[in-house]
Amino acid sequence: MTTATPQHPDLARELIARAEASAAHRIRRLRNQLDGVQLGEGRHADHANTKFLRRVLGEFEWPGHRVVGPTAARAAWSIALHSDHDLTFQRAATILLGRAVEADDALVQHWAHLHDRSLITSGRDQEYGTQFLLRAEGVELCPLRAPESLDERRASVGLAPIAVALQAVRRRHTPDRCGDEAPTFVPAGAT
Repeated sequence: MTTATPQHPDLARELIARAEASAAHRIRRLRNQLDGVQLGEGRHADHANTKFLRRVLGEFEWPGHRVVGPTAARAAWSIALHSDHDLTFQRAATILLGRAVEADDALVQHWAHLHDRSLITSGRDQEYGTQFLLRAEGVELCPLRAPESLDERRASVGLAPIAVALQAVRRRHTPDRCGDEAPTFVPAGAT
């Protein structure tokens, strides 16, 4: 995968700024720090981000590493991942991200997450075990197809075994760690 200077740095900055703002809002929502107006503003921002990314996909297909660089490509993935209000868009983004993966211009782990998210959003079982629910009792894996072969499927897309992923998610979402999470958008490998 190429890591040269992105072809469209202005677009990269816009994607990153939108994803950072969205991530900060989600953290405040998880901490129950938002009132009704702020929750509505967050939904409006998610809709605006989806609309923006739809235009980007229309122009570039998927804004991959060559077009916007790895950090902004991750930002585009995050925006698509949180576009649950528009399942048609989320499915289209999954297809375009898959094409970028085939062209070695995006991470297959991002595709696996988005693929799972679009399955869950449409009421179907996920394939790779990337989607979790945060409940009062703790973290719970969303419904899953063929759990007996899950770790094989995860390995095929470069994801850690599900036990390792669950441990990481539980550690990240324990009440005493919530304050440690920075509301910034940084490049990292997908769980």
